[in-house]
Amino acid sequence: MIKSTFLSKLKINKKLKLVEPSDEICTSYLKKADKCMLSAKILFENKLYENSVSESYYAMYNSLTALLFKTGIKCENHAGSIMLLELVFSRKDLSDKISESKKERIDKQYYVTSEEDFVLTRESSNEMLRTAEDFLLEIKLFIERMNISDTHKFRDKFSRLFAV
Repeated sequence: MIKSTFLSKLKINKKLKLVEPSDEICTSYLKKADKCMLSAKILFENKLYENSVSESYYAMYNSLTALLFKTGIKCENHAGSIMLLELVFSRKDLSDKISESKKERIDKQYYVTSEEDFVLTRESSNEMLRTAEDFLLEIKLFIERMNISDTHKFRDKFSRLFAV
């Protein structure tokens, strides 16, 4: 209930809506996701672990945005997009992964770690890289397997979320 109330507020505020499905925008966001993934790896190799975590998360988020545009859903909110992954696409596994990664990104981006935490930060960054790579692959495969019938099914499921 809380999820649907939150999504309804996004819809009312025009932060969430159905748009025309777009392979072009989908492809653009997948390219952006690939660039974020490359940046995350370069940052990791240069011991910029906190920044690597952020880029890993954005690789995941951009690939999720690609999936939404492939279906014709525009969402201007990270939490809302993540909820849709579960509610519209029935991918709770991926929703859980990106949700945890979002928490990790917020932790690394907004809070300071001590020198003693350096090893932990490196390990969490390395784990985040692996998670992001797996997530990106899963989303790309999901998109690749989608057909027009799937697109209609997901759009209908999205519409039913807001039916009174």
